[in-house]
Amino acid sequence: MTTSLITTPFTAESTADDVLAGVDLAGLRAVVTGASSGLGAETARALCGAGAEVVLAVRNGAAGRDTADGIERSTGRRPAVAPLDLADPASVAAFVADWSGPLHLLVNNAGVVTAGLERTPSGRELQFATNHLGHHALACGLRRALAEGAAQRGGARVVVLSSTAHMRAGVDFDDIDFHAREYDPQIAYAQSKTANALFAVAATRRWADDGIVANAVNPGGIVTGLQRHFSAAQKASLDAAHAAGYFTYKTVGQGAATTVVAAVRPEFARTGGHYLDDCQEAYTVPDEAALADHPHGVKAWALDPAAAERLWHLSDDLLADRTR
Repeated sequence: MTTSLITTPFTAESTADDVLAGVDLAGLRAVVTGASSGLGAETARALCGAGAEVVLAVRNGAAGRDTADGIERSTGRRPAVAPLDLADPASVAAFVADWSGPLHLLVNNAGVVTAGLERTPSGRELQFATNHLGHHALACGLRRALAEGAAQRGGARVVVLSSTAHMRAGVDFDDIDFHAREYDPQIAYAQSKTANALFAVAATRRWADDGIVANAVNPGGIVTGLQRHFSAAQKASLDAAHAAGYFTYKTVGQGAATTVVAAVRPEFARTGGHYLDDCQEAYTVPDEAALADHPHGVKAWALDPAAAERLWHLSDDLLADRTR
């Protein structure tokens, strides 16, 4: 038995403003991580423009305030700015402790790319620690607020930004932090992006009874600050993929559209654990399939419920180790 994929009226060319046209988000409280630039800033701007109360959760406070200034000028609404360093468990804990009241939408947008091996002070590989572990800790810490928000508005959502890069690698549960295998920053990034998708699978299974659903999105190819730390090899790989037609570049507004679809559209109000691409639910690709043959799907390893549960337990264990 096959299940029909969830579709929406929007496409790869749609923008976040297109998705939000005519939508009133008054009273909706949202947190967007990594919102001082790029996709996060555009997502926050679009949500503010529709009336939402938005918090920019950012590592760089000055950049966050500059972004808030710009959003206020363009929408007439000023988002709040709060410090958050996802690679620092104390920072995540402080953000959670400072949160008060219901939360209706959490957008786990922030991400890092490294050109070589970098570790957190506790020894975690930085891309996995930031892109997945920090967001895992944040979402779990805000679960009660999300449940309160769900009770208030009939549902709450978590949106997690993944990437086509997830197709390069699943999660290596035996060597998450690259102690045994040779470090490849592209494989490390891919592992973190697969982990993002798996989080949405497990979070929905665990939290759906509270009215909380989580979905992963692929924003597509957008030139943002994320690429500033690419090595020459990473840049060459990206250029080759673009030249081969594996993807076309989107504007930031087009990239944020898929995030906003998962955040507000009724098609995803009661269902989670999906992976969205170009504003639609993506089709599943066999693990052995080549990226060149399926530039827009989602690998089966990123939706596997058993892997999602294993990752959840491992993440809890790793976070416990980090905070001792």
